[in-house]
Amino acid sequence: MPHSSASGSSGASSTTSLVLCASLVLLLAMGVRATFGLFMQPMGLAHGWGRDVFSLAFAIQNLMWGVAAIGVGMAADKYGAGRTIALSAALYFLGLLGTRYAGTELSLYASAGILMGLGQAGTTFAVLLPVVGRAVPASQRSAALGLVSAGGSMGQFVLVPAGQWLIDTLDWTGALWVMAALMLLAIPLATRLTGRPEATASGLSLGGAIRQAVRHPSFHLLFWSYAVCGFHTAFLTLHLPAYAVDSGLKASDGAMALALIGLFNILGSYGAGRLGGHFSKKTLLAGMYGVRAAAIALLLIFPLTPWLLAVFSSVIGLVWLGTVPLTVGLVGHIYGMRYAATLSGIVFLGHQIGSFVGVWLGGKLYVATGSYDVVWWMALGLGVMAAALSLPIRERPLAAA
Repeated sequence: MPHSSASGSSGASSTTSLVLCASLVLLLAMGVRATFGLFMQPMGLAHGWGRDVFSLAFAIQNLMWGVAAIGVGMAADKYGAGRTIALSAALYFLGLLGTRYAGTELSLYASAGILMGLGQAGTTFAVLLPVVGRAVPASQRSAALGLVSAGGSMGQFVLVPAGQWLIDTLDWTGALWVMAALMLLAIPLATRLTGRPEATASGLSLGGAIRQAVRHPSFHLLFWSYAVCGFHTAFLTLHLPAYAVDSGLKASDGAMALALIGLFNILGSYGAGRLGGHFSKKTLLAGMYGVRAAAIALLLIFPLTPWLLAVFSSVIGLVWLGTVPLTVGLVGHIYGMRYAATLSGIVFLGHQIGSFVGVWLGGKLYVATGSYDVVWWMALGLGVMAAALSLPIRERPLAAA
């Protein structure tokens, strides 16, 4: 019995360490990513690039992130997560350095777009959440996923104001060097995120698991509702600071808006994970998309002031990444945990298709019309649509977790 108690204590300690390391990796990856909108204006002035150039770079980044998430998910499921995460962190580092020295639009697309997108694929949700989900008991899984997702929000809260301060004190060039150095810290953390998933009793192959999922209507509902999440988050991450300045507010107001989103999403992500362990995940998802639509309506109805921006950011923050533990949790619950990284990667491609469209249209329509009004209305309508898509999801498991 004493041996069993010591073994249980060691297992709990190992699980806690894994959850903490996953949270820190996500904090770095998502925090650094959230600063990208802060660099748009100073880099644009230095190189003579318009918002459409940055929008396309960020759109490429999001699409590459989504496409590569499938590949890194397969690699993590087959070879283990540790090496996959470490390699992705190194690519993220190279992408940030490449962005610092990008002198042409093409080099910006290659560095901030392709390399950073590849790096984000293996240091964010599609790989990290399934690793955590497999390590904790099913009864605690949803809460653990929410806790790790909250790490990404903490990164946004901490690194966006820090990024603005670094730009103000070290110029954008020095700030990018610091961000690149921060991503190197994810490599030693990855050594704690090792191991491959064990085979399940069903004996389902990777190909069989994918075929089973794509034949299931709920998989498509998850895919396209997640696309709306991507549309919202990518558009706001890149364009909200510029929208604030266009409306007569200060650059610091835009940075603080992103920080508030991150702060309130710490509570929102963890709360979503906890609630997802007790209530219907699909109903919670529908509610979150509905709240997003209502928050966007506030900006369309009233003139923008610092107080309104703060209220909007706080409300959006509560439902910002709370969709992630619920969506990934549904994938694991319905289709099993054996190939959760791969299947989550496929669903995440939907998220990134939405991200590509949202961020690219934001820049394109701004250049064409001189405002973001059309994109805001689209974002509102898509929020309502995502809420409607979430409700028919069937939550019954198809495979044993």
